[in-house]
Parts: sequence; structure tokens; C-alpha cells
Amino acid sequence: MRVLPGRFRPHADRADRTPAARRAHRMRWRLTALFTLTSAIGLIGLAGFAVHNDDLSRRRQLDSELKLQITQAVSGLEFDDTGQLVATTLNDYVETSCPSLFVLSDTGGSLKPAFTPRQPCAHARPADVQAIAAASVQEGGRVLTDGRGTDGHPLRLAAGVFATADGQGTGGSIVAVGDLTSDQAAHRELTGLLAAGCAVLLGLSAIAGHLLSGRAIRPALTALQQQEAFLAEAAHDLRTPAASLRLLAETALRDDTARDAALERTVRLATRMGELVDGLLTRARLTAGVVTLAREPLRLDQLVEAVADDTHTDGHQVTVRTEPAVVNADPELLRRAVANLLGNALTHGRTAGAPARVELTVRADGAVTVDDAGPGIPAELADSLFERFHSGSGSTGLGLSIASWVARAHAGTLTAGSSPTGGARFTLRLPVHG
Repeated sequence: MRVLPGRFRPHADRADRTPAARRAHRMRWRLTALFTLTSAIGLIGLAGFAVHNDDLSRRRQLDSELKLQITQAVSGLEFDDTGQLVATTLNDYVETSCPSLFVLSDTGGSLKPAFTPRQPCAHARPADVQAIAAASVQEGGRVLTDGRGTDGHPLRLAAGVFATADGQGTGGSIVAVGDLTSDQAAHRELTGLLAAGCAVLLGLSAIAGHLLSGRAIRPALTALQQQEAFLAEAAHDLRTPAASLRLLAETALRDDTARDAALERTVRLATRMGELVDGLLTRARLTAGVVTLAREPLRLDQLVEAVADDTHTDGHQVTVRTEPAVVNADPELLRRAVANLLGNALTHGRTAGAPARVELTVRADGAVTVDDAGPGIPAELADSLFERFHSGSGSTGLGLSIASWVARAHAGTLTAGSSPTGGARFTLRLPVHG
């Protein structure tokens, strides 16, 4: 009994991949890497922008607080009748206020502390306070700088000048100091969260990129594997007939007495090769999905009878029993499927030296059964009957494969089993019209 080439498997094992398939899979990994790299660049850029913007925003906010504190302190300064600075008025809100405020008075060209908080929230070095106060007096405006406290904490210092009692000169400088420790800790926490988020998103991006690249190359990979399968089938099925043709031609050239017989066999073999090529091309077109179904209501019983009448039985017995049945189907494809089933039974459904006895039955429920009186289906081949390259009798293995595809394309089935006549039974079931 003939066994078919199997259906195309789009996801072969790694060891079974063809060179073209391996190249396609390498391309998939390259696309995944490119997608991941592009995502990484975008995520790192966005994260860097967010980190920089957060740091800048925190500094600007602290600078605004320092400047506001200096402005409020300037408005709270008082002078006595002699024009001397009275800084004690700042005690009401400076002692518990943060940023810390330092007031330095200009006395004869030198700056001396006029007010120092007893419990400052930012422990600035006196030299740093003196330096930024001198810089603000020298420039006549506000100055901002970074520093380090006596406790090692990072600090932000701002200084602004205030006028004398008569408003005609510079009376000194007010320095506001803010501690950056909490801001930097929050900034580091944000940076860590962004880094973790980027890592998670990058992982998800890599997975998504791999899945998308797989879907992108799947049509190309399928086409490559279909091409490889078609070439393998063509080479497998045409190698023996081609060698036989050459042998017959050489025999006819050498032996004039055997020329007629050799030419007759050549004609038969050429006809068989033509059927092989037609079957291979049909299977390739079906597998590639380029065949479109031209469905129309048709009499299944009449189609089967026509196929039986057109089939050359060559001395074999074919019995047809039909009931009226109407199905929606493509006439050409359905005719090809029935012809393949009948041809398979005539070729393999008989014992050696005896003519084949085939029974074709069409039922009203849209089922076509083909029974033969041959040796039946070997048990070891029952599960792989419709798989590629499982022929156990030297046949091409195309007919049943095409018939099975036609059945599935019409939402039907093709099954094989034992026949009451002692051979094999193939049953093609199609949905009835209406």
C-alpha cells in the first residue's frame, strides 16, 4: 500500500533545518538584537533625560528657596539710630528655619558675622560662608555655589547683599545654606528605580522583538522550507524514472531487436513522469497556498461517475454505486482528489498477479468510499499514512497527500481503514450543500 509524503512542518527541529532555514533563523536573532539595541538606546536616552531633569529641577527648587529666604531676611533687617545693624530680629524665625541663614556685616571693608544660628540645620564651614559672602559683596548681587559641610554633607550656598541704613551703600551679605543630602538620596532612589524599570522594559522589549521578528520572517521561512521540501520531493520521485529512461534509451541504441519494446516502455515511463511532475507541481501549489477554491454546488455522484468513466482500468474491475448528493466544492480539485483515490486503489489495492477489484460508493451525506481487495494498510504505517516520505511500495506518495489537502480545504476529512472486502477503505467526507 502506498504511503504519502507528509505534510510540511513549518517548525522543524534545529538538527533538521536546511541551510536556508538556518540563515533565516540567524536573521531572526539579528533582528531581535537590532530591535533590542534600538530599544536600549531609546530607554537609556529617556532615563538619562529624566535623571538629568530631576537633578536640575531639585537644584532649581532649592535655589529658589535659598533666594526667597535671603529676600525675606533682607526685609527683616533693622538698623539702630546710629545706622548699626540689628540682626536679633531674625531670631523669631531663623532658629527653627531651614535653610540656615548667616548675616555678615561690612565693617570698614571686612565682613564680620553679625548673626549666626545657634542650631543650624546645615553645618557649613565658616570659611565657605565667608568666601561666598565676599563674592556677593564684590559682585554686588547674588551668588550660588556648592560646598561640603563640617559633617561631610553636600551643601548648596547662596549669598545676597543688603544695603546700609541710608540705602547708599552695601551693608553686608546674607548667606543661606541648604543641605542636599535628602535631595541626593531621593535622586539616587529615582535613578535606581529608572534603571530597574529600564532593565525590565528592555527584557520585555527583547522578548517582544524576538516574537515579532519570528512573525516577520515566518512567511519567508515557510516559503524557504516549502521550496526545500519541493526540491527534495522532486529529486526523490524523479531520480528512478530518469535513470530508467536513460537505461531504455541506451538499450534501444544498442539492440535493434529490443528497440520496439524499449520505446513502448519509454512512452509508458514518460507518461508516468508527466503525472509525477503534475502531481509535484500541484502539491507545491497547494502547500504554498496559491490555489484558490472556486466553490459551486455540484452533484458529487455525477462527478464520481465521470471520474470512473475517464479512468483507464486496464483490465481491473471498478464498481460504482451512487446516491444523489450535492456538495459545495471546487470541481477540478475534487475531481483530482477522487481520481487520486481511485488510482491509488487500482495500483495498490490488489494481490500480486490478480486484477484489482475496486468499489466506489457515494452516499447522500456527501461521503465517498473507495474499497479495494488488496493487502490492506500495514499496522506500522497506519499512523503515518499521510506523512511525507513514508512510502513502503516505491510509489510517489503524492496522490493521497493531494486528496487529503483537498478534503481539508473543503472543511471535510479523508480517513483510511479496513474494508469489508479485505483490503483498504478510504473515505472522503464533504459537507453537503444547503
